[in-house]
Amino acid sequence: MRNSIIGVILLFFMVNSIYAQQIQVLNEESHEPLPSVALYNAEKSKSVLTNFDGVANISVFDKDEVIHFKHVNFTDKSLRKSQIIRNKNKVYLKSDGNELDQVVLSVAKFEMNKDEIPQKIVSFSANDIIMASPQTPADLLESSGQVFVQKSQLGGGSPMIRGFSTNRLLITVDGVRMNTAIFRSGNLQNIISIDPLAVENTEVILGPGSVVYGSDAIGGVMNFYTLKPKFSFTHKASVSGSVYSRYASANNEKTVHADVNIGLENWAFLSSISFSDFDDLRMGSHGPDEYLRNEYAVRRNGEDVVLANDDPRVQKPTGYQQINLLQKVKFMPHKDWDLNLGLIYSTTSDFPRFDRLYRKRDGDLRTAEWYYGPQEWFMGNFKINKKGNGALYDKAQMTIAYQFFEESRHNRDFGEDWLYNTKENVDAYSVNFDFEKTFEESRLFYGAEYVFNKVNSTGFAENILTEEENITASRYPDGSTWQSIAAYTTYQWKIQEDLSFQSGLRYNHILVDAEFDDNLYDFPFSEAKINTGALTGSAGINWQQNRFIGWRLNLSTAFRAPNIDDVGKIFDSEPGAVVVPNPELKPEYAYSSELGFDWKPAENISFIATAFYTYLNDAMVRRDFNLNGETEIDYQGEPSRVQAIQNTAKAHVYGFESGIEIDFSVALRLTSKISITEGKEEQEDGSTAALRHAAPVFGNTHLIWHKKRLKFDLFAEYNGQFDYEDLAPSEQGKAYLYAIDDNGNPYSPSWYSLNLTGQYELSKNLLATASLENITDQRYRTYSSGIASAGRNLILALRYTF
Repeated sequence: MRNSIIGVILLFFMVNSIYAQQIQVLNEESHEPLPSVALYNAEKSKSVLTNFDGVANISVFDKDEVIHFKHVNFTDKSLRKSQIIRNKNKVYLKSDGNELDQVVLSVAKFEMNKDEIPQKIVSFSANDIIMASPQTPADLLESSGQVFVQKSQLGGGSPMIRGFSTNRLLITVDGVRMNTAIFRSGNLQNIISIDPLAVENTEVILGPGSVVYGSDAIGGVMNFYTLKPKFSFTHKASVSGSVYSRYASANNEKTVHADVNIGLENWAFLSSISFSDFDDLRMGSHGPDEYLRNEYAVRRNGEDVVLANDDPRVQKPTGYQQINLLQKVKFMPHKDWDLNLGLIYSTTSDFPRFDRLYRKRDGDLRTAEWYYGPQEWFMGNFKINKKGNGALYDKAQMTIAYQFFEESRHNRDFGEDWLYNTKENVDAYSVNFDFEKTFEESRLFYGAEYVFNKVNSTGFAENILTEEENITASRYPDGSTWQSIAAYTTYQWKIQEDLSFQSGLRYNHILVDAEFDDNLYDFPFSEAKINTGALTGSAGINWQQNRFIGWRLNLSTAFRAPNIDDVGKIFDSEPGAVVVPNPELKPEYAYSSELGFDWKPAENISFIATAFYTYLNDAMVRRDFNLNGETEIDYQGEPSRVQAIQNTAKAHVYGFESGIEIDFSVALRLTSKISITEGKEEQEDGSTAALRHAAPVFGNTHLIWHKKRLKFDLFAEYNGQFDYEDLAPSEQGKAYLYAIDDNGNPYSPSWYSLNLTGQYELSKNLLATASLENITDQRYRTYSSGIASAGRNLILALRYTF
């Protein structure tokens, strides 16, 4: 009996001891449990992870051993085991920049506090991306309510930011510029090559970014940072990753994705693959009849025929396929060094240029075929990061990158036998050196960059009946080159705790060399050589007036240097007009100002507003031109008006952005954003007209409820109307893109969509997402788009992490 009593007592103390070493890790703000927090000692010889309820057993650690807590979205914390027990086995972690979007990389290529930056930054985390379930990065940007997106086809997405688009915006991936010498002023779809499921976070600078990024960064900079390899917390190898699948009903989308990370003590490897298959997109039921696809062309028995569409809401043909691959390797030979290799590859199937397939001539379909060939992109980049404490720098980064781009265009008029083809390859090389030096109350960032692009371009016509081929004009001068050499510096001074100053300066030198083939066209020149420079600068302050009110003021200049597309393009820009080369171009300059205001009238309410203005001088625009006195030439069998890109315009863009967040409780939040942009561009006769890429009023409103495993987001997206008088002259001539008003003129109607997304954590490893988009089944096209947006759309997604 006595032995039994002793046994029970020992068992009681043993159970109590085990329970006493069960701790819980919680969010300091919401007190919700935090799963997947890593706990480890200084040598990383002992480690545990918190479970779904934030609980971990710390019995493996010694009584006075220091335990380190690490989570990707929270500030690192270190506590002695004895201290944790004294705190009743509770540990609270504070949200860091990844959770609250407070730390950004885009402004200086090194981490900066968002509250000290005078520019407006829009951020997306990996969790935001999973919740939004975007089909492409363009859809992700559009979901922000602060970036407008135009689409000419399903395989597309051309962002517009503060009245600028295409080659006046810059795209970077892992800090490497994606813009090449053939980025055009017409709508671009290069952004779809980026895999949103392989993106760890995204930052968008609204406004100029030329000081750090150089040419093209006039309206904004879109920075995509892909998944990063992670080391093991212990001496043993760690394996983690995710598997993801998604289905969307509006275009019968089927997407699968997988990524895996293998972490060692000093090495880490990450692999990612995504595949998407999209069918033809179905539009909504309620909206303009002009958007319906009533008929389409097919090739049957050796001739082109027009078929009636069984369901005019299905936009035939728009479907395509895409595959994305990512491979990362990271090596840390020393605590002050790390080396990173990144390889990215993306390719698509052929995809139709939908807005060219329903144009008509004399009441009949003009085009039988118009499609892009596979859009191929490869990037290899090698980065060396070095920490130091010397006289010249505390952090240094060298980035060497190579990119290969391939795109092609193929078009054939209805009833014609000749298919016209152009194909372009770009080899892009770049090297960047970036440094940071921290002083007592200030930081200095500086660096240098070299970029070299070589463009290969061919053109040929093929008779689809006889297979005969003829050489035709290439889109660009074959073998042309574009080079950029630059040096920059940015200085940040924390004048006092609530006042920061930031300034920067950059000098860029641009070299363009293109030789023209005069066998097909009698140009009055044989080559284009541009040797020009550009100096840009910025200055701004961020002042936290008090705990309720903050101010941002930024003044900056930006530029876009002529590229090969500007200087040497030969292309059917619109029916009856052809763009020809112009070797006399020079850079265009933008002068911008931005004033931001943050107001927090209560702990649970925050309001943000930004006013901006940009003046664009020597703008490169398409204008009528002549070749040897000829104002019209024959192009692909059609008399066409001669045009060229010229420095003949000025433009003014101004606008207002605002947003509000209200936390009704820990679980319930309301957010709303709206953007208003006005733009005017000088015309040939000296008058002004609407700027083509100034978007209508747009925004969104979200009501978000989040409690433990369950999250709901009820949201609306909306656009204002552009009447005929509001459209740019170039858009007024594209009636086929728009609805028709009572006077028979094209216009862009206002629209809205109502949407609901739900997310449920089935377990700590399994996450289910379901969305019903465009619940009321509206039929609409975003401004300037050639394809109608999805009608009622059910999206189902499942993600498993391990």
